[in-house]
Formats: sequence, C-alpha cells, structure tokens
Amino acid sequence: MDNSKNKLLTNKVFVAAMAMLCCALWGSATPFIKTGYKLIRTNDNVPSTILFAGVRFFFAGVLTVLIYSIARKKFLLPKKENLKSIATVSCFQTVLQYLFFYIGLSNTTGVKGAVISGSNCFFSILCATLIFRQEKLTPKKIFACLVGFAGIVLINLDGLSLNLNFMGDGFVLISNLAYGMSGALMKRYSDREDPVIISGYQFVMGGFVMILVGLLTGGVITIGSATAFGVMLYLSLLSAVAYSVWGILLKNNPVSSVSIYTFMTPVFGVLLSNLMLTEKSNVSPLYLIAALILICVGIFTLNYQRKKQNQ
Repeated sequence: MDNSKNKLLTNKVFVAAMAMLCCALWGSATPFIKTGYKLIRTNDNVPSTILFAGVRFFFAGVLTVLIYSIARKKFLLPKKENLKSIATVSCFQTVLQYLFFYIGLSNTTGVKGAVISGSNCFFSILCATLIFRQEKLTPKKIFACLVGFAGIVLINLDGLSLNLNFMGDGFVLISNLAYGMSGALMKRYSDREDPVIISGYQFVMGGFVMILVGLLTGGVITIGSATAFGVMLYLSLLSAVAYSVWGILLKNNPVSSVSIYTFMTPVFGVLLSNLMLTEKSNVSPLYLIAALILICVGIFTLNYQRKKQNQ
C-alpha cells in the first residue's frame, strides 16, 4: 500500500498535475490580494498590510489542521521535538516571505510582481544545491531555469516597466529568497514530520506573529461584507491546500523537479490579474503561446531522462 502510494507521489504525470494545481492557486493569490487590499484594509499602510497577511495565514493554518484532521479521523499534532523545526520553516515560509511579499505587492503592479516572482525557481534550486546540498547543480538545471524565466519575461513585455523600486520590486525579490529557503527546509524536516503538519502549524505560528506585529504597530482591518469574507476565506483555503500538497511533493521528489513548475505561477498570476484587476498588460496571444512553449521546454528539459539511466 505504501509502495503504491510512493509510486504515485513520484509519478511525473501526477507530480505535474499537482504542481500545476498549486501554481494555479498561487497565481490567483495576486489579484485576490490586490482586491483584498481595497475591501479589507482600513488604512493603506504597512501595519494594516501585515495584519491582513497575518489573519489570512493564521486561518490558513487552522483550516489546514482541521481539514486534514477530519480526513485522517484524528487530530493532527506535531511532535514536541519538531516544534523548533516548524518554527524555523514558519520564519522563512510565512513571516519573511509574506511580510516582504505583501508590502512589496502593495508598492508595485500585479504584472511586475508576477514577473519578479518567477525568480523563486532560481532561489529554490540554488538553496537546495548550494546551501543544503540536497542535490547537485547541473548545467541542465541552469538551462531549464533560464529558458523558463525567459518565458516569464516574454509574457510580460507589453506591461513590464524597467523602473524598479526597492520597497516594491525589491521586497518581492527578497520574499522569493525566503521562499527558496523554506522549500529546502521543508524538504529537510519532512523526513521526520508530516509535511501537512509542518504546513499547518507553521502557518499558525507565522500568522500569529504577523497579527501581533500588525496590531502593535497600529494596523487595522475590517471584514465588513460577504465579499470581503469570501476573499479572506479563499486566500486562506488556497494557502492551506497549495502548501500542504507542495510539501508532500517536495518530500517525495527532488526540489528542482518540483520547483521548475513555479514558472507557471506568474503565468496564472498575469492572466488572472488581467481578468480581475483594472491594471492591464495587454499580453498578445502570440507572446502567451511563445511564453508557454518556453516554460514547457524548461520543464521538459529538467525532467527528461534517457531510458538507459533508468535501467
């Protein structure tokens, strides 16, 4: 039973489908966060932004624990000896990543935020190879990342400005570095703790810290309508589902073979931002097709293995 489950979790078609689901959910976060800024933040300032993010992730953690506890018919609790590891993941995956991402996204456009977010694959692979030594950095991995990132840049040529600002674009870039660290840490710690438990409780920890920071610095939010509640619920649910699934994929596969799919996140982000937000990038169908081809080439290059190597 365990062997068949492990085979499924390492099956390339299954991994691709689950990774794409996560990317679609993360891509939808950008326009929903932008919408939430208008509906939920009482003040357009950093403390309110941090409080907004903290509430989202605290409830994402609660939902993760509740949903998977019901599914497994027992309440999920982390082992005491793993609390420090979960707190470390929380520091990078929730607190640092999203503190910088939320502040950065409020100071840049959804399109530019989506493009810069495309760099998270580079950071994931570099952290896994150079810092944690979980796999080797090869020319194939570098080439696959460069080709995939070229697709992200291409899809945004019409709406991308080269004028960068540190509080906006720089903060989004820093958030991607924190994301790269969190993926490698999740890979390391999931050997001794269920990745779903890590995801759920690191959200609770990180969300609680951000709520405290937001409140102590004067942040105020108001969820005063059904639409505002729906936005917050969706943002919490997408994090609960995407990060739990992503953690399971990272546990059972090399970081690089999973992280390469994150190049699809900006694609979903740009398309949904264009549909939902007033800021338009006017991506031409030709650019879109070319970008998807480049991203697919990058994904195929990284995952392709000759049959002789499997024999």
